[in-house]
Amino acid sequence: MTHVTVPARAAWSAVVRTGETLTVTDLHGNQAVDFLVYDAGDTAVRYSAPDTVQAQGGIFLTTGSVLMSNEHTPLMTVTADEVGRHDTVGGACSKESNTLRYGHHTWSQHACVENFLAEGARYGLGKRDLVSNINWYMNVPVEKDGTLGIVDGISAPGLRLTLRAERDVIVLVSNCPQINNPCNGFEPTAVAMTIGASA
Repeated sequence: MTHVTVPARAAWSAVVRTGETLTVTDLHGNQAVDFLVYDAGDTAVRYSAPDTVQAQGGIFLTTGSVLMSNEHTPLMTVTADEVGRHDTVGGACSKESNTLRYGHHTWSQHACVENFLAEGARYGLGKRDLVSNINWYMNVPVEKDGTLGIVDGISAPGLRLTLRAERDVIVLVSNCPQINNPCNGFEPTAVAMTIGASA
């Protein structure tokens, strides 16, 4: 078993082998964890938000949700979830989106896209390889008029979710550094990643 504490605002990655589990623990509560997954043998096969949403008939992820690839094949399955709802549409914060949403003074703030690029470079991945990501623990309700909100999270300290790898995968994580909206309670905190042996 491998257990790592990912500091606030930091990036993390790992190869998770077929059948192994990855457990993400929200250590302090109300912390968004941006997440991408790629086929370790062919990174052109990667997480697809449209395929995942279409396959399960909804935009929120929970126990039983299958993370589908752009070839409509399973990458990982959520096998346990103590929160009950996770976001597929909010995307990753970036210097550009921060500036647009919150003002030019936020330009220098670290963001998830930078974390993904830095960590992805270890596997030969670049900006063209970034796709729409999952936001574990992030609360993004969709209003009746179709607008999205980013509001206080519904997680709490110590809550976990577990995924099983359906093939060898590369997982990229940005422990979200956002401080301009409530997705991290305006104070990013550490999370834990635990890789367990296959059953």
